[in-house]
Amino acid sequence: MRNFGYQKAGDMDTALAVLAERPGARPLAGGAELVNLLKARIEAPDLLLDINALDLDEIRSGSTGLRIGALARMADVAGDPAVALGYPVIAQALEASASPQVRNAGTVAGNLMQRTRCPYFRAETELPCNKRRPGSGCAAAAGDDRASAIFGWSEHCRAVHPSDLAVALSALDSRIHVRSLRGERTIDIGDFYRLPAEQAAPDTDLSDDELITCIDVPASPAAATSRYLKVRERSSYEFALVSAAVAIAAQDGLIRTARIALGGVAPRPWRLRAAEQALVGTPLSAAAVRAAIEPSFADARPSHGNGFKIELAKRAAVRAVLLAGGGA
Repeated sequence: MRNFGYQKAGDMDTALAVLAERPGARPLAGGAELVNLLKARIEAPDLLLDINALDLDEIRSGSTGLRIGALARMADVAGDPAVALGYPVIAQALEASASPQVRNAGTVAGNLMQRTRCPYFRAETELPCNKRRPGSGCAAAAGDDRASAIFGWSEHCRAVHPSDLAVALSALDSRIHVRSLRGERTIDIGDFYRLPAEQAAPDTDLSDDELITCIDVPASPAAATSRYLKVRERSSYEFALVSAAVAIAAQDGLIRTARIALGGVAPRPWRLRAAEQALVGTPLSAAAVRAAIEPSFADARPSHGNGFKIELAKRAAVRAVLLAGGGA
């Protein structure tokens, strides 16, 4: 680990000024992710900017929706009664994340900003990885790609995004508010994460001089009956092979509105938008839901070792829809 500076920011103006003046600075809050990246020499910032003193930890629910401050701790959000009642998919996704110790320390913004768990990106001995060292190649192309993406990947990068929370927020059409000295802007969560396309692009649309301030989640009947389903190889402290976040509004046994986001299958939460449209008017039965979801996987591109994810993701999505709709 290389030497770095440390500074506490007492207020937002100070924090934004430091980030604007020091391109090599990185914000530090819970540290659950950044400290690991420092130890692995994946990140090497010149300065760690402690932002824990900023007033960004609110959890506020109202008639129009839910606002979650960037520095709200994962455990606090998961345990908030208004979140559990009105947005259960968020509470369930957080409870399925990491460990109790990490959830007590980790922040919502830090969770959204965590980097891929691709074994080549995290390898102790550096291996070809365009996200870690641009231009070095993608070792997963000819190596172990069991956990790799089946949607949205390119030859430059096959890594998936690991956040459970991001998948839940995607299914609820959430918006991320960010701020810098240049001003404030709002980013739809569907536009926040970048696909690799012709190169291993930056993970997010966030600039180095910007801070996430809060996340807004609109209220809806579907949000109140939402569900999160995570499929993993062990029952705790494990990232998803596949996950599904679903928000469904149903009446008289028929689906009226549907939102579905998948995790573990792409470099960002993957919305099944065609399936969402096809599900409207569909009965809450496994066969009918499966038939509506199936065509959304026509564009899936598995590699040599992860083709099983297609069937696994289909089943996870169907099961989550039935759970959210009360049909299972």
